[in-house]
Amino acid sequence: MGIETIIGLIVALILGAAAGFVLTRFVLKSNAKNAAENASQIRSDAEKQADIIKREARAEAKDAAYQLKQEAEREASERRKEIKVLENRLMQREENLDKRVEGLDAREHQISSLAGQVEKKDRDLSSSLSKAQEELIRIANMNENQARETLLELVKNDVTREAAAIIRESENQARNEADKKSREILSLAIQRVAADHAAEHTVSSVAIPSDDVKGRIIGKEGRNIRTFEQITGINLIIDDTPETVTVSSFDPVRREIGRITLENLIADGRIHPARIEEMYNKATKLVEREVKEAGEAAAFDTGIMDLHPELVKTLGRLRYRTSFGQNVLKHSLEVSFLAGVMASELGLNPIPAKRAGLLHDLGKAIDHDNDGSHAVIGADLARRFDEKPEIVHAIEAHHADVEPSTVLAVLIQAADAISAARPGARRESVESYIKRLEQLEGIANSHEGVEKTYAMQAGRELRVMVEPSRIDDDQAKVLAHDIAKQIESEMQYPGQVKVLVIRESRAEDVAK
Repeated sequence: MGIETIIGLIVALILGAAAGFVLTRFVLKSNAKNAAENASQIRSDAEKQADIIKREARAEAKDAAYQLKQEAEREASERRKEIKVLENRLMQREENLDKRVEGLDAREHQISSLAGQVEKKDRDLSSSLSKAQEELIRIANMNENQARETLLELVKNDVTREAAAIIRESENQARNEADKKSREILSLAIQRVAADHAAEHTVSSVAIPSDDVKGRIIGKEGRNIRTFEQITGINLIIDDTPETVTVSSFDPVRREIGRITLENLIADGRIHPARIEEMYNKATKLVEREVKEAGEAAAFDTGIMDLHPELVKTLGRLRYRTSFGQNVLKHSLEVSFLAGVMASELGLNPIPAKRAGLLHDLGKAIDHDNDGSHAVIGADLARRFDEKPEIVHAIEAHHADVEPSTVLAVLIQAADAISAARPGARRESVESYIKRLEQLEGIANSHEGVEKTYAMQAGRELRVMVEPSRIDDDQAKVLAHDIAKQIESEMQYPGQVKVLVIRESRAEDVAK
């Protein structure tokens, strides 16, 4: 290859390089210009977007600020309302306090005035007593002891009048507050505890098919009747009453066993000592089972399931006991339900009330074997079998053998009186009824100033007519109280006796 060719190649390379350089520079300048234009366009778009975002942010900020302002104003309005209510309450309390202070001031002024009047009356009374003493000594020529006794009698009469006035005012206030509520509670208890009105009595006679059976019951030389009475512990009364044999015993359970034994012997027809003993053993087992079932049924009906077995057995014996013709077990159930209802109405626990009501006449089942009242006997029995002290106290206090000291004891007294006093619950013989009425009238007539006395409503109300010239209104109140207390201490009666003292006042004039 020649030099010219090499030089030509070199020149061509140089020209190509120069052309590439020029082309490359041109391309770079063109790209730079485009990039600058793009950057300017991007910056312009970014500024526009920023303006848009800024305007939106300002609008959102204004909305948020407006909402916050509205919420703050609403909260402020509610606070103002609450403050207004509190201010009104405070003002009302201040007004009430002012009124109370004014009332207390007036009361204090009234008390001070009354105290002054009392002191004045006390001084006047002392002065009057002194003058009366001097006058009595001067006129009646009494010695000092006689004058003192006369003055004490005068003072006693004055104090009696004042005490009667205080008693009447206190009783009226208590009656106004308690009468309505007590009536509601008693009415509700009586309505909820419905019971049969017919009284029951213990059957003590046995019907026989013919009078010939009486001879077989007596036996040869009285052998059968002696054996029967020795085994059963009861008395057989065989008289001229046609087709009837009477069974007599103070123990109601033993009398029931004897009655069943005699009925079974008559039905069997074989009456001799060995058969009597056999029938007696069967009747004893039958009655003991009935006694237990009756006690368990009574405990179940009242919802008291934790009684001692001996108490349940004793309770069942009341099935064969009556009081004034009223079955004692049914009476105990009725008292239990009444006491439970009244305790519930008073906001007390009804379970202890029902328990005490069920057990309150427990002593009547064993009073023929023990000395003392049935209330005390029943309380001792309940105490022996670990009954709670409040239950024991309610039992022994239900006839005021001890003074009632608990609400439960008073409830049992009230329930017992309601059950015994309802119409038809009890009955008594004509002789004892007349004797009780005469005793009531005699107690009232024994007091001074009593003119006439009338026993009303089968002895449940005593109306006492007094001489108006000897008994004033205050003394009439004291007289009613004294008669009631004397009746309580000297008589036994079902329910309660209302003593009503009546004093007649008359005013007369003549038209001419």
